[in-house]
Order: sequence, then structure tokens, then C-alpha cells
Amino acid sequence: MNDRLPTPPPPGDVFILHRGSVPLLVSLPHDGSAIPDAIAARMTGSARLAPDTDWHVARLYAVARELGASVLVPRHSRYVVDLNRPPDDVSLYPGQNTTGLCPIVQFSGEPVYRDGQAPDAGEIAARVDAYWRPYHAALQAEIARIRAAHGRVVLWEGHSIRGEVPFLFEGRLPDLNLGTASGASCSPGLQARLEAVLAAQSRYDWVANGRFKGGYITRHYGAPADGIDAVQLEISQRIYMDESSFAWDEALASQTQRTLRALLEATT
Repeated sequence: MNDRLPTPPPPGDVFILHRGSVPLLVSLPHDGSAIPDAIAARMTGSARLAPDTDWHVARLYAVARELGASVLVPRHSRYVVDLNRPPDDVSLYPGQNTTGLCPIVQFSGEPVYRDGQAPDAGEIAARVDAYWRPYHAALQAEIARIRAAHGRVVLWEGHSIRGEVPFLFEGRLPDLNLGTASGASCSPGLQARLEAVLAAQSRYDWVANGRFKGGYITRHYGAPADGIDAVQLEISQRIYMDESSFAWDEALASQTQRTLRALLEATT
């Protein structure tokens, strides 16, 4: 018997869904930071702090709820299972350093687990069943509900990351990184509106389909011909928080939220 297999979490302990009233669904798959004790006990000290969390993105996207969007927020860390990776763990960025479905390496390049403590294939499959599948079932159901009610839906993937991560990419990331799978996951009209919002502001530098073109969720669910537009926005954490302490910075965040609100308003 594999004593590492996770005990399935109780209903309601995988994610929180705030159901909205407009054709916009914001998914925040890396907002969670909880790590079950049985998993944390096998991790390195630095990994137990969950440093690669998309810190405070649910707080940042409070503007989405104000606009009437649905918002889906997980409870658990990407170190438990990465909700934005395919269940077969095929790399989204072949040839580049990345992290996997159940990461064994941090963005710093340091290990997640102590020697000999990384999950095996059976444990990974069990984590997918316990955490990944319920999140995606909720995502699919909410997409279907919104599309049935409005005839269309925009799936917005909200992410954030430290602005400089040498293990993953060279140099400094732009402040705002828009990803549409190189235009395949959303309509040309929506992408043009979003780029117009970004071009009209001068506070932040930005790029479309640069290092971050959209993860599994954007690529898998985006189907503009069927009325499902999917967009990812990767925000450099320096523009709304302190990257060293992970502390929220109200003055910076309020500025970021103004631009974020303008982008979300352009989706409807």
C-alpha cells in the first residue's frame, strides 16, 4: 500500500467559486498556497513556504468581482499539483526550463523535496484525481453555464510571477504579459481591444505572446469559433507587491488594478 497517496479532500476544500452575472470567468489556478501536512513533511524548508505562489492575485482581481465576473480560486499550492499543466505533463515550452505537473524543482532551481521524497507516478495520479480534476470540472461547468446564458464567454487566466527568474527565462519580464496562444485562443477583435488598452497606458511595459503565451488552460479551453475566448495575463509581481517579503503593496496594487479593470472591461 502506498502511504503517500493523498486522502481526498472534503467537498468544498479544493476551490472557491464566486459565480457572477456577466460573460467573464476569471480563473486563478496558482493563487492557492495550502500544502497538506503529509506532503509538506517531505519538502525542503524553502519549498514549504510555497514561494512560487501567484501571491495575492485573488485580492488583485477583486476588481473582476466588482464587474460581475465569475472567479474560480483554488485552495492548494501548485506544489501539490499544478492546475495549469496538462494531466499527461507534456511540456508547454519544449526545450526550456519549466516546472511540471507535480513540481520537483522550484523557480529558483532548488529542489521541492528532500532526497528520495518526490512523488512517484501513483501519487501524482492520485493528486490529479483529488485536486486537478475537481478544479477542471468546475471550470468546465462554469464555462458551459456562462455560455448557455450569454452565448459567449471570456475565460481570463490571472497569473503573477517574480519579474526576474533566471532559471526560467533570461533578463527582466515586462510588467504585463498577455498570452493568447499566439492568437489561437481568442478572437482577433478581443486581442486588438486588449492590446489597445495596454498601448493607451504608459505606466507599465507590456508584451503580447512573448515568453508567456498561455498555459494549459488558455490553450485547452480557448475555442473562439465556438464562443469561448481564452486569455492569460502574467503580471510581474514587482508592480503590486514586495517580491522579497511577498507583502501586498497597497499603493502599487491600486495602480495595477486600474489597468486591470480597463482590460477586463474590454472583454465584455
